[in-house]
Amino acid sequence: MGEIGLYEAMSTLRAVRRLRPDPVPDDVLHRVLEAASWAPTGGNVQPWRVVVVRDAKKMAALGELYAARWAAYADQHMAQLDGAPEALREKTKKLIDAGDYLAEHFAHTPALLVFCFNPKSMAITDAKQDRISVVGGGSIYPAVENALLACRAEGLGCVLTTLLCEVEPEVRELLAIPEPWATAAAVPIGYPVLGGHGPISRRPVEKLAFADAWGEPLRLASS
Repeated sequence: MGEIGLYEAMSTLRAVRRLRPDPVPDDVLHRVLEAASWAPTGGNVQPWRVVVVRDAKKMAALGELYAARWAAYADQHMAQLDGAPEALREKTKKLIDAGDYLAEHFAHTPALLVFCFNPKSMAITDAKQDRISVVGGGSIYPAVENALLACRAEGLGCVLTTLLCEVEPEVRELLAIPEPWATAAAVPIGYPVLGGHGPISRRPVEKLAFADAWGEPLRLASS
């Protein structure tokens, strides 16, 4: 696999859900996991671990759990688009079709990275806020993103999924994950069936960044 620049990797990292069953070589898998290990964490504690699932029976069991959750999600998502413009419905239908493929072929995914975390090793500085706590994710998801970017560099398809977190007790039992460890994400990886990664569509910086106060336009000189 040839070298790829970091900016190119970030700007072409698609959610690739159609994966071939071909095995991922051990050296490639090791590089992906090593990239994950380089991610920053609070206090450099690295309160995450990853279970690399390749066993066919376990993958099939996880696939059944995933497919049930995906079907419920897809139905709800499409129902919310009733009356939406046809272009939006068509775009969403393509996403749902790709998700259907992953759900139907989940058992044949060559490798699944199940990222786990230990809440007792994390400083949850927003725990007392009157909202959902998110700070702990700062010590987990950078590792997940590093793994995704490494997959992009290695020519592997990948997608960050969280549906299995809805059935965490079943996943914990299946993978022998001990208390107090919990699940944060599951990343199916494998070589793409189709074109794989490519240009992505995102909101422009001007819609996402503000100057000094919320809603104030950020004006940056063109490079």
